[in-house]
Amino acid sequence: MKMQQFFYNNKVVKSFIYATVFWGLIGMSVGLLLALMFIFPNITSGIPWLSFGRLRPLHTNAVIFAFVGNAMFGGIYYSLQRLLKARMFSDFLSNLHFWGWQLIIVAAAISLPLGYTSSKEYAELEWPIDIAITIIWVVFGINMIGTIIKRRERHLYVAIWFYLATFVTIAVLHIFNSLSLPVSLTKSYSVYSGVQDALVQWWYGHNAVAFFLTTPFLGLMYYFVPKAAGRPVYSYKLSIVHFWSLIFIYIWAGPHHLLYTALPDWAQNLGVAFSIMLIAPSWGGMINGLLTLRGAWDKVRVDPVLKFMVVAITGYGMATFEGPMLSLKNFNAIAHYTDWIVAHVHVGVLAWNGFLIFGMIYWLIPRLFKTKLYSTKLANTHFWIGTLGIIIYTVPMYVAGFVQASMWKEFNPDGTLAYGNFLETVIQIMPMYWMRAIGGSMYIVGAFILLYNMVKTIKQGEDVSDELAEAPELERIGRISKFKETFHQKLERRPIQLLIFATVAILIGGVVQIVPTLLVDSNIPTISSVKPYTPLELEGRDLYIREGCVGCHSQMIRPFRSEVERYGEYSKAGEFVYDHPFLWGSKRTGPDLHREGGKYSDSWHLNHMFDPQSTSPGSIMPRYQWLVRNTLDTSDLQTKMRVLQKLGVPYTDSEVRNALISVEEQSAIIEANLMQDPVFEENYNSDKAEAQANGEEFTPISKKEITAMIAYLQRLGTDIKVENQ
Repeated sequence: MKMQQFFYNNKVVKSFIYATVFWGLIGMSVGLLLALMFIFPNITSGIPWLSFGRLRPLHTNAVIFAFVGNAMFGGIYYSLQRLLKARMFSDFLSNLHFWGWQLIIVAAAISLPLGYTSSKEYAELEWPIDIAITIIWVVFGINMIGTIIKRRERHLYVAIWFYLATFVTIAVLHIFNSLSLPVSLTKSYSVYSGVQDALVQWWYGHNAVAFFLTTPFLGLMYYFVPKAAGRPVYSYKLSIVHFWSLIFIYIWAGPHHLLYTALPDWAQNLGVAFSIMLIAPSWGGMINGLLTLRGAWDKVRVDPVLKFMVVAITGYGMATFEGPMLSLKNFNAIAHYTDWIVAHVHVGVLAWNGFLIFGMIYWLIPRLFKTKLYSTKLANTHFWIGTLGIIIYTVPMYVAGFVQASMWKEFNPDGTLAYGNFLETVIQIMPMYWMRAIGGSMYIVGAFILLYNMVKTIKQGEDVSDELAEAPELERIGRISKFKETFHQKLERRPIQLLIFATVAILIGGVVQIVPTLLVDSNIPTISSVKPYTPLELEGRDLYIREGCVGCHSQMIRPFRSEVERYGEYSKAGEFVYDHPFLWGSKRTGPDLHREGGKYSDSWHLNHMFDPQSTSPGSIMPRYQWLVRNTLDTSDLQTKMRVLQKLGVPYTDSEVRNALISVEEQSAIIEANLMQDPVFEENYNSDKAEAQANGEEFTPISKKEITAMIAYLQRLGTDIKVENQ
């Protein structure tokens, strides 16, 4: 048998690991800042790019795509080369992948705080960055598949199945969810609207969690846990069942994020059914991971790597039990829009992803630098601080979720809401927010311990960028194998067929759920009274998107007695037909806004945006004072309306031509309404006189961004008259 010598590319693995730790610390620090904003809402007051609404998507993107993403790529590049006994297909593609991904992260870190966002959860980045993501993802896929083709191992190990499924599924999800028509380099509108947009987004959103945060990490689990434990995977047959059932079922479960909304019942019920089924393959994977450690429990007691991995797999099991449970309508009615979901998400990310990453790094760094870990004691300290941090973070959030849900739904004996003021629920859970900040701080301290341990380990080691390896050349044999193989074993040596089968498995659910919703008009009943937004309201809606208001406020009243009593008539699918994108939200830090129009005066809205605590004592909403200072930019308004025309919004050519006139007319009405407040009128006239005395240009309130925001808020929910229902 002819032996071949070659070199593993360790340089790209190291680069991704360094980026993992760097971006992880940044993403976690932004998360801690956001946690502190719940306690001190005006901690960054007056700085638009440090406002909660703009930093929240930065935190989620940094943690998911920068921290977890870089770790995923580093782990795949390390394990793939060794499983295939081959160097990565192309050093150029490896480097292009690494630097391209880092540039995408930098673009996100710049654009999101500046307010350039599509508002779609986990997919907030605007269209030029979406295109860059697609290109770099294809680069990753070519590099991976090219390496598989030139391999020296005949059969593909289970981890590689998960890597291939991740590649093809994320490509499909990203492309279809990101379809939009550009207005400019920094602005676009989703091609989907309302209910359709919601379904496509949560088909993406749920499966981004499934196929970015889960399937690649299951592949890493199947590689690194046996390596760290020195034992083979518990069950090969279970891994086959785990893989195929997971990728087939997962793709159907997205609608469970939209229970009790305006989404058609058939789609909701499909999501529930497949979510319940999902617990079987998920726990099959957990069992396979934990039972791999049979006979190695003495090692677990002393080895911090295995400690991290055991807690990671346990966290995966907890999160994947809770997910199907939350898809049951009775549970969902309690948990949705509350901090329970925050706890659920962070069990997955902090325990499953975070701890598996930490364990992987502690295992990798000594091997990449041909040395021993600098300090096992520090690694164990990191483990215990991180574990306590997760507990102190998540348990109070579960409690907060239960408190919120129970207070929102409680009635007095006379049939009125026991807590009619939303702020009463906020004040009640403030101690939980303090605990969250403490738990998050502990988790970050642990990450800094890892950084120190890693740096000291690297310094005492040697830099081996190209690691020498040797393996026998793969014999090319025909269709008839000299070994008796099962169907799946044959499939394991045919990567293209495996990839095609995986693609078919993930496409079935998407086609069945999404195509009928997009193509069958009867799924979204029309309401004749629903009209497109006026030009000023459209500008206000775009400001609402820019400021990230959807991160704290929902626009979806569910058909519950408590919600109808609190907010007004429940939301109808036909009300959202002109919403590109939808803004239903997924968390109520503040009240639902779908029936906000007409509840308060224009003056109240101005004061509320300028200083929320002045109108709502105890509010944890930050100030948006720049909306009162900034002049409204309407330079793209007509282009926006033309783009929306192409998407089916029935703006007439006359309305587009006269858009700026319409803005002036509606703005003048709002300015007149504001002048009815004597305090505002006095301050306004005083500012105007001062500007004129100093020879400065004075911009009337009618031309400020706040006017557009008021117009939008006053429009919400007014297309339907409750008394006519």
